[in-house]
Amino acid sequence: MLLALYNRTFNEQDVPFLKSVLQLLEAHKLQLVFYNEFYDRLQAHVQLPENTKVFTGKRDLPPGTDMLISLGGDGTMLDAVCFVGNTNIPLIGVNLGRLGFLAAIPEEEVEAAILSLVRGSYTLEKRSLLHLDSSVPLFDGSPFALNEFTIHRQDTSSMIKIHTYLNGEFLNTYWADGLIVATPTGSTGYSLSCGGPVVFPQASSFVITPVAPHNLNTRPIVVPDDNVISFEIEGRTEQFLCTMDARTETIRSNVQLAVKKEQFMVSLVRPDEHNFLKTIRQKLYWGIDKRN
Repeated sequence: MLLALYNRTFNEQDVPFLKSVLQLLEAHKLQLVFYNEFYDRLQAHVQLPENTKVFTGKRDLPPGTDMLISLGGDGTMLDAVCFVGNTNIPLIGVNLGRLGFLAAIPEEEVEAAILSLVRGSYTLEKRSLLHLDSSVPLFDGSPFALNEFTIHRQDTSSMIKIHTYLNGEFLNTYWADGLIVATPTGSTGYSLSCGGPVVFPQASSFVITPVAPHNLNTRPIVVPDDNVISFEIEGRTEQFLCTMDARTETIRSNVQLAVKKEQFMVSLVRPDEHNFLKTIRQKLYWGIDKRN
């Protein structure tokens, strides 16, 4: 089995844990290829073989890569989605960050998770993506997102108006700081913090959630993901922010934007002892009395 290892924000405090992960992987005789920047930082602390393979992006991931392991938080996992793209390489996330909805394997469960990979006792969960069509090139040839697409006012500029359409039919004008279109996977991210609902990953839907809306009767809405959602933006300035997951572009109001379901999906590795209900109970403390 050939595993690619990706880490975005290298912290020296994680070195002992990373050493233990590498020892576990080597003990099971798994082949490894490292993200080049991760390799450069890691080799100052860990002795790695001189012939260690590296990659810089999805174009030079070795043929036959079986899986990509993301070592970090959810942001690292979202970066990894751009690496695998439409290659069908499954992703598994080990959480070195904080909350970790996507990078759901905590440090104390890594040994069991690796054993699950070796034994093949895991499930591949297909997750839908958002695709952005725009009148100018954006996001460096990777106009897709696992979590969400957003339109947002820039810096401290005043509230904006976002005229929103479903398949060309007018839905609503949002007077707000911004607007989020989230996938079911992204429903537990930015959308949730702005009052959006939790949606099961298998649901065929998008969640449209306003950010700090001025019209207080406006609420998040769930729509089928076979809709094309398009936008017209107005504001006192000519520039706005547009994001796909953790990536940001500055756009002008005359840029035409529309999001729809991406043609391909990504696969997330779920060890058999993990599932979505367990994750939200652990991360959101559902069913736990915290008063004591």
